[in-house]
Parts: sequence; C-alpha cells; structure tokens
Amino acid sequence: FPDALATLLRTSEAAGSDAVVVGAVRNAYGDTVYSGRRGRSLTLVEPGAHRPERCDTYDGRVVLVPRAVYDLVGDPDKVFRHRMGDYDHGRRARRAGAAAFVAPGHAGECVDGPAAPGSREPGIGVREALRRVTSVRELPPRQWWVYCLRHTWPWAPYLMVS
Repeated sequence: FPDALATLLRTSEAAGSDAVVVGAVRNAYGDTVYSGRRGRSLTLVEPGAHRPERCDTYDGRVVLVPRAVYDLVGDPDKVFRHRMGDYDHGRRARRAGAAAFVAPGHAGECVDGPAAPGSREPGIGVREALRRVTSVRELPPRQWWVYCLRHTWPWAPYLMVS
C-alpha cells in the first residue's frame, strides 16, 4: 500500500481541515474488514474506487485526525479499551461538527481480521455467549453503558439490557 498515506493526505486536503479521514483495511482475501461505519447499526462503509465516501464513525485502524478536530475531541476516551472507543471518538467528532470520510481504496491489510463470530457462534451455549458478549472485544458492561449514555440517550437504559 505504497500510496496509502498520499491518498489519505489528498482526501484530507479535499475534505477540509475539519474532516476526519479513514483508511479502509482489507483481509487477505480482499474483503474490507475495518473502515468507516454508517448509521445506528454501524454498517461497514466500503471504500470508493476514486472518491471519498461519507461515514458517521469509524474503526480506528487507519485514521487521519486533523489538528482542528483533535483540538475539539482529543484522544479516544480511556474508559474504552477496544473497538467501542473508536466508535465513540468518531461520534464525538461528528457531534462537534467534524465530517468523516473513508478515503478511496484500501490503506492496509490485516491478516487476522476481526474475530468472528464471537458471542453469536452457533451452538456455544448461553453461559459462553454471555462470557463472550461481556468480554473486552464485544460489549463490556461499563463501557457499553458509557457508550449508550453518550450516543443513544434516551434509549440507553433499554439498550443496556437488550
């Protein structure tokens, strides 16, 4: 990915100093596994071939945060130890008025990709599913509560127990 940084910088220049630029990451098979996310369901945004795609938040594997946005939002919150911290950072940036775009093409490759299927693996049993869903890789209760309070109020109490 020799042009990844240049692509991120070009996209940032075109989007403006108040826009976060996300680099999509693919797995060894060429499938996008980390990128921007859109909507409440956090749907993965596929990178366009030649133009940036808008997103609402992002996986934090490859992210260019301009100084203007950093001054508004700061670092990812330390209350989050994994992926929810990326989503929280992106949502806080958007709430502060920053746009977010996925740069064209892929910026890197992650050989392992995201762990799947986690708590949704068929046949693992209720106890194992609960253990997995409350693990750091999925929805640790305290982190999930903070995320819900920030980004889903007034639905936070309902989502916390759903």
